[in-house]
Amino acid sequence: MSDPSTAGTVDRAFAAALYAPADDALDTGASILAADPAADAERDRRGRDFVAAAWRRGWQPADLARFVRRELDGPHLNLVAALIRAQVPDDRPRGPRWAAQLAALPVEAPGGTDRFSHATAVLELYRLLLRLPALEPLDEPARAPRAESRTLTRIRALLAKAEATAYPEEAEALSAKAQELMARHSVDEALLAAGAPAADAPGACRIGVEPPYEQAKAVLLDAVATANHCRAVWNEPLGFSTVVGFEADLEAVELLHTSLLVQASTAMTRAEPAQRAGGRRRTKTFRQSFLAAYAHRIGTRLTAVAQAQVAEDLLPVLATRDVAVTDHLDRMFPETTTTRMRGVSDAAGWTEGSRAADRAQVRSRPRLG
Repeated sequence: MSDPSTAGTVDRAFAAALYAPADDALDTGASILAADPAADAERDRRGRDFVAAAWRRGWQPADLARFVRRELDGPHLNLVAALIRAQVPDDRPRGPRWAAQLAALPVEAPGGTDRFSHATAVLELYRLLLRLPALEPLDEPARAPRAESRTLTRIRALLAKAEATAYPEEAEALSAKAQELMARHSVDEALLAAGAPAADAPGACRIGVEPPYEQAKAVLLDAVATANHCRAVWNEPLGFSTVVGFEADLEAVELLHTSLLVQASTAMTRAEPAQRAGGRRRTKTFRQSFLAAYAHRIGTRLTAVAQAQVAEDLLPVLATRDVAVTDHLDRMFPETTTTRMRGVSDAAGWTEGSRAADRAQVRSRPRLG
């Protein structure tokens, strides 16, 4: 139970800093909190309430951490991570994806700051949490975490090698093998689910689409999702895409998208010295066009590989799952719009991006059946 005096202190600080439009409102609220150390526990309890309210509005730990990092800075990220962890005992049971997001939260390094500065940062964070919009809920079954399969472990290892190698041909071969394993893993999961007493159901996850060049990165994610029997919807203002699909396919999309971004960045860095040697300096238009071409070309390649990987007798099983994914997406997002790629005007960037995608392409393998 809250102490009336400390609750009054927090009420006054919040009234001054969170709801008043005046420029000096934040300083006033921070001064009130800094002057009353006894109110710290009540201040933190209110913060946990803000976090719980964010969960009710559809947010998840990774979403909240990503948004705070984008809108504020490092100290605020540490503050929200601490609040999220402190709120866990009061929360309901969640699924393994939620638990993984909690484990990935940053841990604040020891170090002090004056009470006024700390109170200011807390109020800046609370002001942001208070204004969070509602998101589409991502219902994850509260099932026990399962050990990662050997296949996914091999996929991770292959992609890590593809990201680390300095040889484009080796990266291509490693990425190709990873996509082959992803396709086989997806089919195995589909066949197991089809024979189970209760059919598996699609779920969803959110993947951050970080600046710069967000649109090209969102297009790349959409291409990877489509090739792996998923669908992606980009939320540009909040900096993420929601990917809808079956769990094994969602895992594949997260792995491959992350790896291709790393490979694209490496290829782009290697391409730029030749451009500068030809009399050009590094430009935003070159990078934007490079990534746009890379995303476009990868999408074409992945689609071709996906169509070549599965024998005809498996198509009905995968078609049924595709329908389930589309239905789930339509329920989550009854209204979506399409957008055109912007800022693609550099011919050299487009050419180099296409070449990089060709080197990272996933070549077809023996048909699965």
